[in-house]
Parts: sequence; C-alpha cells; structure tokens
Amino acid sequence: MTVERIFDELGHFKRFQKCLYFAAVFQAVACGIHYLASVFLVETPNFVCSIPDNITEVLYGNLTASSLTDILPDFKSGTGPLVVRTAEGEQWELSRCRCALRINPKDFTYDFDGNKTVKACDENFVYDHTEVYQSIVTEWDLVCEKEWLAKLCQPTFMLGVLIGALVFGDVADRVGRVRILMITSLCQFGLGVAVAFSGNYYFFVVLRFLLAMVSSGYLVVVFVYVTEFTGIKVRTWTSMHVHAAFAVGIMVVALTGYLVRVWWIYQIILSTCTSPFLFFCWKFPETPFYLMAKGRYKDAQTLLDTIARVNGLECRLKVEELMEPEERENGRALLEESEEKPPLQTEKKLSILDLFGSWRMAGRTCTVWAIWFIGSLGYYVFSLGSVNLGGNQYINLFLAGAVELPSYLVGCFAMDRIGRKKTCAPALLLAGVACMLIIVVPPDIDALAIALSMTGKFAIAIAFGLIYLYTCELYPTIIRSLAVGSGSMMCRVGSVVAPFCVYLADVWIYLPQLIVGILAFIIGVLTLCLPETLGKPLTTTLEEAEALGREPSKKSSGLGSKDAEDGLEMKSH
Repeated sequence: MTVERIFDELGHFKRFQKCLYFAAVFQAVACGIHYLASVFLVETPNFVCSIPDNITEVLYGNLTASSLTDILPDFKSGTGPLVVRTAEGEQWELSRCRCALRINPKDFTYDFDGNKTVKACDENFVYDHTEVYQSIVTEWDLVCEKEWLAKLCQPTFMLGVLIGALVFGDVADRVGRVRILMITSLCQFGLGVAVAFSGNYYFFVVLRFLLAMVSSGYLVVVFVYVTEFTGIKVRTWTSMHVHAAFAVGIMVVALTGYLVRVWWIYQIILSTCTSPFLFFCWKFPETPFYLMAKGRYKDAQTLLDTIARVNGLECRLKVEELMEPEERENGRALLEESEEKPPLQTEKKLSILDLFGSWRMAGRTCTVWAIWFIGSLGYYVFSLGSVNLGGNQYINLFLAGAVELPSYLVGCFAMDRIGRKKTCAPALLLAGVACMLIIVVPPDIDALAIALSMTGKFAIAIAFGLIYLYTCELYPTIIRSLAVGSGSMMCRVGSVVAPFCVYLADVWIYLPQLIVGILAFIIGVLTLCLPETLGKPLTTTLEEAEALGREPSKKSSGLGSKDAEDGLEMKSH
C-alpha cells in the first residue's frame, strides 16, 4: 500500500497533523458529555406525596418539623411514612406514591392503629432540593406511575447511538469524512441547546434521540479521520487518546453537574463548551486515503502540497507515486482533466455485506463485533455494579472518567510493543478471570470485591480502547468507516443489553459477573485467531485486507519489521 509513503515523506505527526488531530479530538469531548449528561438530567431526588392543605407539623419517627422540605433530607423510602397535621386539624400519612387520611385520630402521634382512607397522589409531590434543584424528573413529575418514562431516556438515547453509528459510518464512506464531521458537530451544538428548551417530555426524548445519532456519528468518523491522517509510528497513540477526550467529557459532566443544579442551564453549558470547534471545522481537509480511493487525484496532490508547506518541507512527492502501477495511467489522465470530471472507472457500490465477502472476512468480522459487544457490556456491568460504593456522586462520576486514562496509557504501550492482538486477548482473558474471582469472594470482604471489579473494568477498558484502531487496521479504506460504524453498533447493543444483565442479580447476585466472565474469556480466545496489524500499512482493497495474517514473503516481512522498529524508535524519542 503506497499511500502510506505520505507519512514517510511528509511526517507521521508534524505540525499539520497535530493541528488537525487536536482540533478533531476537542470536539470528541462533546460526545463524552452528551453520552453521560443524562446521569444528572434524569436524576430523581428524594420525594414524598403532598396534599393541598396547609401543613403545620410533621413527624418522622422521633423527628419533628414544621414543613415537609425541612424533614425530606432525612426521609428514607421503605422506613415508614411522614405523618403531618394540617391547619384544619386533619392528619395524613404520606409515602412516596400514596397518602392516607386518618379517620378520627385522638392524638397527634407517629403510630396509629385506627382506620385510614388511602388514595393516590394525583401528581402532587414535594421534592428534596438539597442535591437536585431541578431535573426533568421534578419538572414533569416522572415518579411513581411515570417512573418508567425517566428510565426510558437512556435506552432511547442508546438506540439513537446504535442507529447513528451504522448510518453515519456508511455515509462517511460514500460522501467523505469531512462532510460528516461538519454536519454532526453542527447538529450536536444545535440539538444540544434545543434539548434545554424542549418544553415537554416527548419532545425532550425525540431531541435526545437525534442528538445521540449525531454524537455517535461524529465519534465513529473521527476515529477513521485521525487514523487516516497519522502515520504508523504514532497511530496507536492518536487513536487511543480519542478515548481520553471522551473520558474528559465525563469529567466535565461531573464538574458541571456539581456546579449547576438546574437541568436546562446544565444542558446549555454542556452543549456550548465545545462550540469554538464550529469556527474552524469547515477548514478541515479530506483525508488522503479517501481522496485516493475515490480517484480525486488533483485534490490529493493539492493536499500533499499543503501538508508539506505547513510542515516546513519541500513537497517532492507526486500523487502518481502513491498509485499502484496499473492505476498510474488512469491517474495521469485524471490529473490533466478538470476537477469536476468523475473518475474513468465506475465506482462499485459497497454495503455491510462486503464485511462478509469471504469465509475469512466473515470470521474476522464476527470476532471483531464480539469484542465490541463484550467491551461495552462488560464496561457497563462493572460500572453499574460499582454505584453502591457510597460517597459523593459527583466525585464518583469524576473518578469514573479519570480511571479510564491510565488504562489507555497502558494499552498504548502494550499495543506498540507486543501488538494489537497480544494486548486485546490477554485484557479480555484478565477481565474474565476477574469476574470469576468476584464470584468466589466472601460477601464480608468488600474491599477485595471492589479491587477485582476495578481490575475487570481496567482490563475491559484496554480492550475497548484498542478495538477502534484495530478495526481500522483490519479493514480497507473503502469500507473502513462502515466497519467501525457497524462495530460501534454492536457496542451500543451491548450497552442496551447491560441493564437487563444487571437485573439478573435478582436471580443470583453474581450472575451478571458470571455472564460477562464467560463471554470475555471465550471472546479473548477467539481474538487470538485475528491477524496482527502492528507495523503494517493500512490496506486499500478488500484483497489486501483479506491477505492480512497470511504468511508474507521474505521481502515484505523485512519491510514490516522495519516499520515496527521505526515505530518503537519514534516512541523511545
């Protein structure tokens, strides 16, 4: 694959690539923000059923107060009702979703053995504003009979992510990476702000669904974009650290949620914090791989000249040198023709079926999809299982983002030294073993269970982080975005399945970990069957991609080794 010569001649990660990379990754922070924003958007504070009459006195066990808001911070569901007395002398027992009027009480005491008239709350609730001043739950009373509506917000968002990953990944292979980056980033800003002014629950859900689609689309395409603009020597680091930007987005959500307790103001701040990207994203160039694959040779030559000029180099590289010998005659003719004229040969229409074009590619695709699935499933099962650690919820979320950073660093070092396959497979196997060990830990040793859970999450994060780059390297240019998009779709399937997996803890407390452990171990073994891509150039055609992992010639083996050595030498500097 001769297009990789661009980086040998013009630099693997010089000024031009650095400017593009950090600009593109900056907007990836917004993806992490919108994915996790619902944590505080749909937060349900402590609440209790209310009555229209004026309350003069409140009892809760041995506690007394003059209003519901004074005693709500101490109220716990399932420990007994709040007993209140009104100005008219009526006594009520208030629970979360119902209230009971005492019939002919003698004294105002907490315990009462007489008759009561029980009725529903009729959407009259009092909320504790100590932690949450206003969320969509308090805005639209999404509690009791409407509680399922609040729980539906995140699944519908993930459904949008699933659809967006597949749609935008496919479209990016057809119309180009830059157009999709521009459209999705603009829509992220517009839809994000629109969510704050949605006005009602159903409009809110629809806008969040569309926001999920464009956020997923940007995240899928930006991985392909940075991969096709950086050379082999730094491709591992540039790809993995897009995940770091996503983790930064999670930490931004935690910080903003701590400082802003009104959901619509919180949403506006989160949606506008990456808005500067909109001022320069329209200047992004198309990737050289895409231009060459689509036969746009004049645009490719212009891009080469621009890269050389910005990097302070003299451009001696001509686009004809990047073509295969049989393509050069057509390439010269196209360079002499107008820019608007289409390529001489008819472009073949590709679809997701091309990922299964042969038995070899079908097996590779199934294994890659399985890694995407278990990475997401394991991540969310570990995360949902750790919410009972206690402490400050904002600090916990901040740490949940921060803990991902070291896993990506470890993954980067391992991927460049022992290879993609030899990093991914042991990580999945380690996650599987950690799950198995959690099952045999005695229930009274919480510290050990937490340590094993964090080990499993750390290992899953490594596998989940490298699969983006690994997928890019396993598939050719013409279906690379589609491969990453379909893989991301499987990832979202895993995130949708994860809550249902966690519910299985009602059957047996360790059943979710057992399921994740078995799947991670099996998929880790299957990963060993994938080809290694460390130090190998990106492929352009399906034939080149299918040949990965086959016994190379002596000459090509030497070249591949030299690329790997150059990559290690670059890292040592």
